[in-house]
Amino acid sequence: MAFYENTLLAKQDLADKEIKSLRDKYNEIINKSSGKVIKIEEWGLLNLSNKIKNYKKAFYIHYKFEGNKDTLQEIEKKIKVDSSIIRYLTVKYKKLDTKNEYFKKK
Repeated sequence: MAFYENTLLAKQDLADKEIKSLRDKYNEIINKSSGKVIKIEEWGLLNLSNKIKNYKKAFYIHYKFEGNKDTLQEIEKKIKVDSSIIRYLTVKYKKLDTKNEYFKKK
């Protein structure tokens, strides 16, 4: 299994309850598809450098997890259908840095 970081950008007009359910939904998807979530970071509402689909801000949710090809396929399949996600990025690592949190919510 490999280590991954996945960052989701959710629409700025979502309520706190919707953000929490979104976070829990993708946590459950990773765990059910032979993956293991190591850490979830909520970076909060941050400005975007460029507009994405007419949004100037987005909620950032960052997952650090261990998984395989099937885990990635399942996550990306669900993200592409989810209308509350405006952008995402998945990066593969040999080793995860779980100590540092660069975008702590203030």
